[in-house]
Amino acid sequence: MNFVFLSPYFPNNYYNFCVELKKAGVNVLAIGDKSYEDLRSELKDSLTEYYRVDNMEDYSQMQKACGYFTYKYGKIDRIESNNEYWLETDARLRKDFNVKGLKIDDIEAMKYKSKMKEVFNQAGLNTARGKVVDQLEEAESFIEEVGYPVVVKPDNGVGAADTYKINNYEELVNFFENKLDLDYIMEEYIDGRIYTFDGLTDQNGKIVFSSSMVFNDGIMETVNNGLDMFYYIPRELPADIVEAGRKTVEAFGLKERFFHFEYFKMDDGRIVALEVNVRPPGGLTLDMFNYANDIDVYREYARVVQHNVFEADISRKYNCFYIGRKNFINYKHSVNDVINNYGEYVIRHEEISPILAPAIGDYGIILRTENLEKGKEIVEYAMKHV
Repeated sequence: MNFVFLSPYFPNNYYNFCVELKKAGVNVLAIGDKSYEDLRSELKDSLTEYYRVDNMEDYSQMQKACGYFTYKYGKIDRIESNNEYWLETDARLRKDFNVKGLKIDDIEAMKYKSKMKEVFNQAGLNTARGKVVDQLEEAESFIEEVGYPVVVKPDNGVGAADTYKINNYEELVNFFENKLDLDYIMEEYIDGRIYTFDGLTDQNGKIVFSSSMVFNDGIMETVNNGLDMFYYIPRELPADIVEAGRKTVEAFGLKERFFHFEYFKMDDGRIVALEVNVRPPGGLTLDMFNYANDIDVYREYARVVQHNVFEADISRKYNCFYIGRKNFINYKHSVNDVINNYGEYVIRHEEISPILAPAIGDYGIILRTENLEKGKEIVEYAMKHV
């Protein structure tokens, strides 16, 4: 099997995919714009060949790289980045080289939030009222229907980038005077807690791994307000979130893919579908899956690709917490204080890539506990401000 992996060095933990694919007997070929010399040794050792392009945004260079691989190694069996930013590039290349997986015609409902809403509704899931708005007058008309505040974000966007909460007419005018030349969707503001349903499907679309995350605040608020943040993977998955997630997987027809779905859970128990991402959750969450279950999700992904089997036992032994601290916030306790007082629970801590820092913090601490309240106690200690 020839597997072409795009940008295998970002995020930093993605080299593990290539390592495990090679161990599973897959011929791993990679494309990127980073020099080969700068790749970590584990990644180099897992690759049969690396094709460097000057600019991954130049689709002709990506086509040329895949053409070269086809000429040298035969038919390409998979093209993947597991990265939302390259979702469209992956899909275009699959279509051009007749490779199994999502094609460019398949991903419209997975890229555009307005289209996601249509699929959610067809699946019987609640959604926030929303409308694509180009002009101030359209926005005013929509706000007359739903009231302030509203949330506005690119209809086709990655994460919480360029996402705003608008509270009044002055902020609305300011948004339209300064917005980028993009299509934006405006939605009613939903006051609920964010839960996710995350996992992996096999080649037949069966969910072979699932998990969930609970957030203290929304990513939009974290990015725009410069907040620190935490989230955790609970040992017990909320049954209503799992049910919504299963409906979402079926509605979008996902096969041999990681997924990351976001929902609001309201005080009255209603679940409101927010967003679909057909890639793994960001940051260090893949590693948190491993820590929470004592498995290797990278290895299991490789087995699904090569043999369509997922063999690991999903034990859910631990609650796994991520704490993202910001450099400019004055914390009462240092990282060393956290480790000295709770070292038995801290499984990893490290500086975060600057490109991810606005969303998940400049410094990340991962801990796991059998007892949920103990984890929350450590979070409170680590995030206490002066």
